[in-house]
Amino acid sequence: MSSRFPFLSQLASTTLPRLFFGAVFAIAIAGCSTTTPVASNEPLQFDQAIAAATDSLFQQSQDAMGFMARRSKQAVALDPTLDAASGQQTAATQQLDRTITERVPRNFEQIEVLPFQAASLAKAQYLLVGTLVRVQNTYRIDLALVDIKGGVVVAHSSAVARKEGVDMSPLPYYRDSPVLIKDKVTDGYVLTSATPAGQKADATYMERIATATVINDATTLYNAARYREALGQYRSALATPAGDQIRVLTGIYLSVSKLGMTTEAEETFGRLVAYGIATNQLGVKFLFNPGSTEFWADPKLTGAYAMWLRQIARQASRTKVCMDVVGHTSKTGTEDANETLSLRRAAFIKQRLGADSADMVKRTRAIGMGSKQNIVGSGTDDVVDAPDRRVEFSIVECGK
Repeated sequence: MSSRFPFLSQLASTTLPRLFFGAVFAIAIAGCSTTTPVASNEPLQFDQAIAAATDSLFQQSQDAMGFMARRSKQAVALDPTLDAASGQQTAATQQLDRTITERVPRNFEQIEVLPFQAASLAKAQYLLVGTLVRVQNTYRIDLALVDIKGGVVVAHSSAVARKEGVDMSPLPYYRDSPVLIKDKVTDGYVLTSATPAGQKADATYMERIATATVINDATTLYNAARYREALGQYRSALATPAGDQIRVLTGIYLSVSKLGMTTEAEETFGRLVAYGIATNQLGVKFLFNPGSTEFWADPKLTGAYAMWLRQIARQASRTKVCMDVVGHTSKTGTEDANETLSLRRAAFIKQRLGADSADMVKRTRAIGMGSKQNIVGSGTDDVVDAPDRRVEFSIVECGK
């Protein structure tokens, strides 16, 4: 336990059990300009749940350790919150970020919330991370406050929100991405957001937060359709020691594609596939016509599919790997129908890979998972649950 935080043991034993899995508190904060939602075990409206989780996090820190009260202005850098299942930033996580940024300085005058930028990390003492976790028909908000220097979570809070009014539509970068944006760094962020006070934040995530600020700047530019500037920032991120990440390669691919740089787009997608094969994390979002194995007819959405398949076949052939081609569907429809459809789609992708590289036929196997491994699980059949309608390429031992 860090000697800088002598009350962490007391905090972990007395406070944490009341904070997990949607326990929400009424917190009387002297000098606050707004009223905290009344304590309830029932799910709250989204804005009320955000307020409860935010106030609980900072009141917990202030009461348990007094580190904010003893010092003057304290700086907290907010690393944009994520959907825990998909690793995506969505309209709802953006609302969560915005509400935290506005609420904290109003209710805790000694706290300054900074944007997630390199200059902020140089100034901030603490890092704030958070996720939305889908739990049946509700969403749990998890927030964690991390001491940047020590890498210890100093406070954690949770609240439960009703699903109504929670817009999980992905922001443009995640909507446009051809692959699932989830790797060890994203997993580390999600783990950190759920880590109890007094425990270490995820090491992989913490080691890469400097590069993460550059990636965040680039993604913000991409979401604003400033593609050339975004490309420059993604390239800067790639040049850092921790820059070889799926988020960076995806950002470069998306940016050059938007700029019409087709040759570089294919080269970058090839690197993205090679990265996925090397880490055994390659889930590609192919859009099919409903109930069929035909790709969606709009070339704006599916025009790059031939190139994607060519690069997947090329990179797999180059490395001589064997793969399971695993089809997935959303949960709409019966499970039997979904399993059949997902298998047909996986077989179609396998056949297309074989057309690009004949030796892929004997080194790939089609498998249908139906909706058993949904990531989002909304069953909305739109951009929200696009990750559920994916084809994964899983590296397996040849001959089995």
